[in-house]
Amino acid sequence: MPEKEIPNLLLIAFQAFPHEIGNMTLAAILPPPTGGVLVASPSTSLREQVLHSLPDRRWPVQEALGGAEALVKLETGDWQVLYLDRRLPDLDAEELIEIIRQRFPGIEVVMLDSDSGQPLPASGASHPQWWREAPELSQPHPANSTEERHPAALCPEPTAELEPLPGMIGRTDAMERLYQLARLVAPRTTTVLITGPTGTGKELVARAIHQLSPRAARPFVVVNCAAIPESLLESELFGHVRGAFTGAVQAYSGRIHAAQGGTLFLDEVGELSLSLQAKLLRFLDLKEVQRLGSAEAMRVDVRVVAATNADLARRVGEGSFRDDLYYRLVAFPLELPPLAERVRDILPLAEHFLQVTAAADRSQTPVLGREAVSILQAHAWGGNVRELQQVVERAAIMANGAGTILPEHLYFPALTRRRAAGEKLPGERKSKRNLSR
Repeated sequence: MPEKEIPNLLLIAFQAFPHEIGNMTLAAILPPPTGGVLVASPSTSLREQVLHSLPDRRWPVQEALGGAEALVKLETGDWQVLYLDRRLPDLDAEELIEIIRQRFPGIEVVMLDSDSGQPLPASGASHPQWWREAPELSQPHPANSTEERHPAALCPEPTAELEPLPGMIGRTDAMERLYQLARLVAPRTTTVLITGPTGTGKELVARAIHQLSPRAARPFVVVNCAAIPESLLESELFGHVRGAFTGAVQAYSGRIHAAQGGTLFLDEVGELSLSLQAKLLRFLDLKEVQRLGSAEAMRVDVRVVAATNADLARRVGEGSFRDDLYYRLVAFPLELPPLAERVRDILPLAEHFLQVTAAADRSQTPVLGREAVSILQAHAWGGNVRELQQVVERAAIMANGAGTILPEHLYFPALTRRRAAGEKLPGERKSKRNLSR
């Protein structure tokens, strides 16, 4: 018997045998749930209110503190219902619902009033059908479902191909998700944390967010937290007054003040010392800057985008990164995948770098031979896109106007060791003159 018919039969049975059925729990006679419940709200009390009112504790339940975290969980789990706080710290709830309806059409969404925790009339005004009667999980009937909409709306419209972010190339699913989230957060003032391995293009994403924001005409200021000595970084960020320390012969406003009205990009933010983390947190909370040697706090209007290749959550557990700063930065996380997971993007990226190199040298753009393409796509790319750019630039030089990039024009330190050991690489033919050695 189909599972979707069981709840209706239970209601009939209850009417016929109320005493016998009434002594049984629904959990004992209903089929197991087919999906989980996700509750997204920055309010601990609202999340607990929803969790405590669940009619059946067998459903897998998880919590999210904001819209971005909810999207990440939706991508990685099997969900049936999302209970969504109307007031989110990072995203507009209505816009988030539209994204969910496009990308996860089978998930029920119930928007909750932030104060009472009750479903909002504008979103359908009630809990899903399974909440009110019995968990008919295989055929959900939320009040905001597509049942009462035009029949054409029952099938999700095909998602149009997203335009890559300015300066970026790539059409893999992970990059498409990145483009969508970056364009969603760009017009806002929300702090963004970009994560990913070294060389994946985190600064390009930060610049794209700035270019797509209302702040595009204002400064985009970059601070590499790992490249500036700790003893100078505080002054570089917050500025100083004359005489604040030995050598401070004149006042300096600092990089934060230089980004007034625009965007401050903090690269390698995970390398900040604990003392600087505390001052950065105060700046993010109060939007005030106090220069070294001064008692005056100056208000600033600066949007912060941070990036790191470190696991900040792990560092929080180790005690080397403040948990309050971590949660302040991770309001809207964006993750860049390693190039090894973007095999389909390797060829268009390599061709782009060949064109850029040829334009700079005022030479003819060479093409990639099939064997060279096979090698590029098989490489592990520990240095990611930056390594690919260097390999392609060198290959263009080694081709020396030949017109075609061959395997012997490619140079990878790791692959050179494999060739020396006599290992044959994918798609590579033997050459009497291997210029990569």
